[in-house]
Amino acid sequence: MNDKLLKRLDAIGESLKKYPNTLALIGHGSVGVELARLDDYSDLDFFVVVEDDQKNKFIDSLFWLEDVYPLAYIFKNTNDGYKFMYQDGIYGEFAVFGRSEMAHVTQNEGRLVWKRNNYDEPHLLEKKGKIVPIEYTDADYRLNEALTNLYVGVLRAQRGEKLSALRFIESYAFTNLMSVMHLFVKEEKAMKDPFNLERRFELRYPTLNPKIPLMLQGYRHLANSAEAILDMIVSIYQANAPFVQEIRFQIEQLKKQEDI
Repeated sequence: MNDKLLKRLDAIGESLKKYPNTLALIGHGSVGVELARLDDYSDLDFFVVVEDDQKNKFIDSLFWLEDVYPLAYIFKNTNDGYKFMYQDGIYGEFAVFGRSEMAHVTQNEGRLVWKRNNYDEPHLLEKKGKIVPIEYTDADYRLNEALTNLYVGVLRAQRGEKLSALRFIESYAFTNLMSVMHLFVKEEKAMKDPFNLERRFELRYPTLNPKIPLMLQGYRHLANSAEAILDMIVSIYQANAPFVQEIRFQIEQLKKQEDI
């Protein structure tokens, strides 16, 4: 466990405690309820709760964050917060919310790091808000979408639009396939990230690890990537045979170009 991160988060809580309009500090991710996966590669992820009229103050000036340790880098990536790095290399991201926002803010389950005694929000730590699904049960739709992604991607690659083709093959088609993999492949126990399909995917599906590099061979080998993704689809799903045949034909045409 990376005690340095937890101590730094506790120190941020101590800093916030000094200011009367602060209400709570909530840890998320590996410094939240998922402490079991905290390691040397983790970072800080947290929410700060303040009185509504103080939100802009705590976003516009990071005095409370720099009270703890000097900052080396800050980047305001949302209206609510920043990504940052301390001078000792501790990296993190945070958002600041007003009291009235916390009942409906979108979040995964959080861990209470610090709370003012007179602050009461019954849903403070609960998973809530509109979390967009990243895994699906509609295999027919997702896998046919993946097939059409492959077809369009391979044609664009032949036309010379390889950047667009890369996106269609190794992003759209691959993601659609991965989003229903839980329906077809035995899944090992690992903490899911409700916001990111790729997180800990290798731990959840170790049997796929040898196949993933074959499906993601990059800009110079799009035909091979498309072929591997197509092979994976037809191995788990009864796809339309004429369409699969046409995709394979186009892949062979692209191979001829890539071999030049």
